[in-house]
Amino acid sequence: MRSAARLLLPLAATGLSAALSVGLAAAPASAATSATSATSASTAYTVSAAETWKWGPTASSDYKGWASGSVRSTSSGLRVAGDLYDAGGARTCSWVTIKWLTDHGRYRTATFRNCSQSTPRAFKLNAGYMLLAKARVCRGTATRVTGRCSRWERVWTQGG
Repeated sequence: MRSAARLLLPLAATGLSAALSVGLAAAPASAATSATSATSASTAYTVSAAETWKWGPTASSDYKGWASGSVRSTSSGLRVAGDLYDAGGARTCSWVTIKWLTDHGRYRTATFRNCSQSTPRAFKLNAGYMLLAKARVCRGTATRVTGRCSRWERVWTQGG
């Protein structure tokens, strides 16, 4: 049915109704118009597959905390997800801060903490529609960041 619509569109556009009536005498004109409307309706609402971009690892300045992950497209924007690792001593924690620029021109931040020295902590963040995202891993206590931070690493940017 799609191939019939592709054949009919150039013929109808050039005004060769005589060639149309001779070439497809058995097909009525109403079937041709319904075929073109069905074709345009099916192509108008295509769902694209989700794309995924990897980032990391980003390590703190003392290399006792690090994070890596991915950015994935969803139906409501972008989702930043990853794992935060902590290899520090007792009473220390690793922190990851995600900073992103929204499509409205505002910066937003989210911070995640891991205080277990043995298991990574998974985190995810629904950032919506954003223009860029950066990540930084720091060391600290259970209540706050005390320093030893990495530089801001660009996690994702619009256009590559």
